[in-house]
Order: sequence, then structure tokens, then C-alpha cells
Amino acid sequence: METDLRRTWTEIDLDHLLYNYRVLRERVGKQVKFLGVVKADAYGHGAVQVARTLEEAGADYLAVSSLDEARELREHGVQMPVLILGHTPPEQVSELIRLQITQAVSAEAKAEEYSAAAVRCGGTLKIHIKVDTGMSRLGFLCDGEHFEGGVERIAHSCGLPGLEAEGIFTHFAVSDEPGEENEAYTRRQFDLFRRVIDALGDRGRTFALRHCANSGAVAYYPDMWMDMVRPGILLYGLTEMAEGLGLKSVMRLMTCVSTIKTYEAGTTISYGRLYKTERRTRVGVLPIGYADGFFRSFSNCLQVQTGDGPAPILGRICMDMCMVDLTHCPGVAVGDAVEIFGGKNSVNELAKLAGTIPYEIVCAVSKRVPRIYYRDGKAVERKLWIEE
Repeated sequence: METDLRRTWTEIDLDHLLYNYRVLRERVGKQVKFLGVVKADAYGHGAVQVARTLEEAGADYLAVSSLDEARELREHGVQMPVLILGHTPPEQVSELIRLQITQAVSAEAKAEEYSAAAVRCGGTLKIHIKVDTGMSRLGFLCDGEHFEGGVERIAHSCGLPGLEAEGIFTHFAVSDEPGEENEAYTRRQFDLFRRVIDALGDRGRTFALRHCANSGAVAYYPDMWMDMVRPGILLYGLTEMAEGLGLKSVMRLMTCVSTIKTYEAGTTISYGRLYKTERRTRVGVLPIGYADGFFRSFSNCLQVQTGDGPAPILGRICMDMCMVDLTHCPGVAVGDAVEIFGGKNSVNELAKLAGTIPYEIVCAVSKRVPRIYYRDGKAVERKLWIEE
């Protein structure tokens, strides 16, 4: 398809997504089910397009954060099972049942509310029990003195009318981080999770899907894959874990050169006048700024990639644009494409520069930046903030 989007855009390589899925699928084996995490608009990549691709490829489950995210998938024809990891008000249980969405349950009180709502609407809500084994966020407390009571509360929740307890899961806090202490903590979490499952089994409660392996555990802890794995960031080819597995980055953020001017030595550039040219300087203006998700913290410290080599950012990044030094890129002209990240500029390296994680870099790319989707090297779809 033709793409006339020449301000700022992202290129989403669905072939890279498929490659990553197949590598991970082969890694865990066919006997382990595969849940792809597509919350937060698939980490900024486009939840509908990623979900469709995973569904076609044979993935077993998807995970999102909210009912709104789940509803978007259903409205766009995605039929595979979807698990909501976050909170859903009990008033929306009828919608969960109508859309055939699975809901995480993290406390007995929530289970009772969901049960009452399901009974009122005459349906059955499929649930996955969340166990807090050390993330200290959501989930039934079962550690230490809470063990017996926590197991009893889970067993009671699973037996409530209107609920079908299909699965049980937990979430690791440091499975993606190296070091003996982090490994010991992850193994302690896994051991507690297994003990909870065994104790529930002694009470006659079993689950079709037991899962705890997030991206870190998929990469480093094969003994923890259980019935299903839940890779998120690995699917998108980001983090050093992904590099170690030979996965490919799926998103590339691009912009273009809108204007070129030449300034004399001693000229200050952008807000705050923090940058002053030391020589006659050829300056390009790029129509991308922090409103597009290009962090202001990259001011004066990042080089973007042109067809004629790297070009340093000059001065502060503005809301809608920024300036770069094109003095040593004489072949670059107005209209030429410029890479922000995803190719020569690694998202992992940008994250280090910004003092954050790759997740935040890609999730921050704003809705006003169009996504262009590629299959077999050709643009096949584009997603705009304002639909045409």
C-alpha cells in the first residue's frame, strides 16, 4: 500500500513479530501453551494487529490490562481467549461474560463480588486466581503465616457459584535480573507457588492452566514454564534477554527532515539557549518532539541516524520538533527519512541513556504517531490516531 505519512511514524515489522513468536514457541515446546501479552496497546505496537498476527500463528491466549483493551480486540474480530490481568469493576461482569473474557481474581472479596454479579446475570465467568508470592502487588497472600488462610480463601473463591476457575498464576519480581540473590528470590517465589498449588490439590482443587513464566522466566528458568508461558517484552524483541535469544526488534520510530538552515558560530539553539554553535553549523529541524514520545531527556546527548550517518541532537527537544547537526551529513536533504530508534539506534541503548527500561521507550510513542505495518517487506496496514 502507498504511505504518504512523512512527518513522524513508526514501522511495525510483523515478520519480526512472527519470527520472535516462532523462536519462543520452539523454545518452550508444543506441550506448553503460549500466552502473548498485548496490554498497553501491545507495548505501543498496536494490540489489534499484534493479536491478529499471534492468533493466525497459533498462540493459545492473550493478556491485557483492562476490559477496554479486551473489548477492542473482540470488536476487531479477535476470537482467541483473553485474560484481563488488572482490575475490572463487578458492575462489568455481564460484559466480561458476553465477550467471553477471562478475569484475574486477586482476593476473596473480589471473587465474591464477581460471583454475585455472575449469578445475577445468569452466566458463568471464567477466572484465573492470582497468587502474591513476592511481587507485593495483586494476589492472594499465602506467604508465612498467611499460607493456610490464603489457601482456604482461594479454595472458597474457586467454589463460588457463577465462577469457573480455569487457571492459577503468579508474577515474578526479578526473574529478568541477573545475580544469585535475584535467582534465589525467583526460586523462592516459584516454590511458594508450587506449595499453594499442591495444598489446593490436597483439597480437591486443580487447574487446567498453571502459569508463572513471564519473559524473564521464559529466557532463564525452563523449569518454571508449567502449563503456559506469558512472554511480553520478548515478543517485541527488546531488552538484553531478547538479544541473547537472537530475537528481532519489531518497532522502528522514524521522522524526516522538515527544514535545513546554516547558522554562524555563536548561535544558540532551542529553549533555554543551552547549546551554542562553535562553528558554522548546518542545522536540520525534525518534526518530532516529546509530545510524540521522544523524551526531553535525550536533549544534547543522543544521535539520530540519517542516510548519511549519525546526527547529534542540538539543544532541548521541544514539544513537536527538535534540531540536529547535519554539518557532517552533506547528503541529507529536506524530506529525507531519519531513524530515531529500532535499527542502528537500539531501543535498549536509548533506555540506558534515559535511565529507564525499553518498555517505557516504546510505550511512550504517542497515539498521534501513525503505525505502519509491514509483511513481507511491504506496507499492508496503517493505524492513525484520527481514522481516515
